[in-house]
Amino acid sequence: MSVKPIAAADAMARLAEFDAVIDARSESEYAEDRLPGALNWPSLDDAQRHEVGTLYKQVSPFEARKRGASLVAANIARHIAREVIDKPREWKPLVYCWRGGQRSGSLSLVLGQIGFQVQIVEGGYKAFRAAVLAELPALVQGLSLRVICGPTGSGKTRLLQALQAAGAQVLDLEGLASHRSSVLGLIPGQPQPTQKRFDTLVWEQLRSFDPGRTVYVESESKKVGNVAVPESLMTAMRASPCLRLDLADDERVRLLLEDYDFFSRDRDLFCERLAALTQIRGREQVQAWQAQVRAGALEPVVRELLVKHYDPGYASSTHRNFQGFAQAQAIAPRDRTPEAMAELARELVGL
Repeated sequence: MSVKPIAAADAMARLAEFDAVIDARSESEYAEDRLPGALNWPSLDDAQRHEVGTLYKQVSPFEARKRGASLVAANIARHIAREVIDKPREWKPLVYCWRGGQRSGSLSLVLGQIGFQVQIVEGGYKAFRAAVLAELPALVQGLSLRVICGPTGSGKTRLLQALQAAGAQVLDLEGLASHRSSVLGLIPGQPQPTQKRFDTLVWEQLRSFDPGRTVYVESESKKVGNVAVPESLMTAMRASPCLRLDLADDERVRLLLEDYDFFSRDRDLFCERLAALTQIRGREQVQAWQAQVRAGALEPVVRELLVKHYDPGYASSTHRNFQGFAQAQAIAPRDRTPEAMAELARELVGL
């Protein structure tokens, strides 16, 4: 039998050495957050955890442990039959649960008895989470950030995508957050990650960067939808050099109509999202916009949203929050198209 404990920080640094990372927690715990690349082999699923917990409270801990043991044994047997039969003796899994206790211990014990070289994360996911939060500031400190600023619709996300395609290092916080960072920024069919999951995704991205090369990131507020940007990263972004992306107003309107085309397909959704602006813009204005949307007049609504909602205060807010904005280099693609953004990205990478 070979089951060895490993500290969470060491496991994080050595993830590539393992043939599989196995999360023995329930499916809901796994969905909330997990180690990079982890597979979910629940020792107890959500319904079973509830059943055992109810027994523990209403009957006795002894009866709960008996029932739990039978369920865990059956689940581990299914995992082995499904996933392990074809594995060679040299297969090396890393196993964890919430605190590195019974659930991962039971699975590791059986895998170790088979003859596999199993390592179990000391302290489980809880220790991993603490290590991620502890490591984030150090990862941020070692990076050279360049912040792309620009008003709504100027093409910041398109430029980030073009920069990545051109070989630059890019931190796409909106992509990681599954949100376009505005009151209208919810993306249909793409639920946002939990805060824990977002932190882990940011940590994964940061640790993949070469500290000797520039990392491009969009000027974000502290929150992207419902998730918060890690404080150390936000502080570094606000102190970093900026680029000011300029695009003509007509191009901005067309870009937004293209990027938010789902609103033209689902006008009720657009009206629902506009309702969130009632407190800021007033009921009369919002109802006027909603009437235009229902009539199919999306272009004037988008133009007015820029003029009346997004643009006012943009420059002063950016000056206030990003120290490098006053000295920002102005950059301007010839238009909103991916080809123009790709051309601009190549120029920036060349510099």
